[in-house]
Amino acid sequence: MTTRRTIVFQGEPGANSHIACREVFPEFEAVPCATFEDAFFALQNGEADLGMIPIENSVAGRVADIHHLMPTSGLNIIGEFFLPLSHQLMAVPGASLATVQTVESHVMALGQCRNIIRKLGLKAVVGADTAGAARKIAEAGDLTQAAIASRLAAEIYGLDIIAENIEDEAHNTTRFIILSREAEWAAAESGTTVTTFVFRVKNVPAALYKALGGFATNGVNMTKLESYQLDGEFFATQFYADVVGHPDDRSLKLALEELAFFSKELRILGVYPAHPYRIALAAKY
Repeated sequence: MTTRRTIVFQGEPGANSHIACREVFPEFEAVPCATFEDAFFALQNGEADLGMIPIENSVAGRVADIHHLMPTSGLNIIGEFFLPLSHQLMAVPGASLATVQTVESHVMALGQCRNIIRKLGLKAVVGADTAGAARKIAEAGDLTQAAIASRLAAEIYGLDIIAENIEDEAHNTTRFIILSREAEWAAAESGTTVTTFVFRVKNVPAALYKALGGFATNGVNMTKLESYQLDGEFFATQFYADVVGHPDDRSLKLALEELAFFSKELRILGVYPAHPYRIALAAKY
C-alpha cells in the first residue's frame, strides 16, 4: 500500500493556505500546523514532504515571519503559487449584521478588510489564523461574534456568511512559496524562471549600491528586494531578493558574481518556474 504524500500549512482546516494546498496538490494530504515554526519543523524532520507557505499579499504586504525563518531553515523553494483571495464575514446561524459586534481573524485578513470593519463599527480581534477564528466563533455560539475567513471554513464549521467578498481591493492576492527539503532547481531554458536568494553586503561605503549594480548593467529584472535586521541588531542587515532569470543565464550569472564580490554572505534559496499569474501580470506593464 502506497503512503499518501503530505503537504503542511500554517493554520486550521479551511484556511487560505489549506485552499492553496488543495488547488496545487490535490493528491497530497494537507496537514495543518499551529505555527509557521511547526510547519518548518515538520518539513525539516521529514514528517512532511512539502510545505505551502504564504510570503506576501498584494494588499497587506509581506508575511514578516517567513523572511526570518527561511534563511536558517535549510529548506528550498521549489515553486510559487498566487491565490486570489475572497474574504467572507461569517457568524453562527441566527446572527446578522445587526447583532455582531466583534470580528476575529488573522491580522493579515483584518488588514485586508479594514473598510467594512470600520463601516460596521466592529471591534477587530486578532486570531492565529482565519480558519481558527471561524472555529472559535462556531464553538462560542455567540450572536455578537463574527469571523473573517474562507467559504471553505464556513462550510467546515457550520457558519452562515452574513457579508460576501468583503476585501477592500478586488486584486487581493496572496503569493505562496512551496518548500521542500531537497533543492529542485528548474531546468535552464525551460521558460520564465524565478531565482530567490538572501545576501549580506560587506561593511564598506556604497556596498549595496555596488552589489546591485550588476543587475542593472546586465538587464536582470529584480522583482523583490527587502531588508530586515538580524538578531535584534540595527546594523546587521540581511536582504531577501527575487529576480527573473536562471543562475545559468549569462546575464544573471554575471550579476550574481558581482553581488558575491561585494557581499560577505550569499545563498540561493530556490530556482523555480514563474507562476502563470506572475507572467500575465508582467505582460500588462
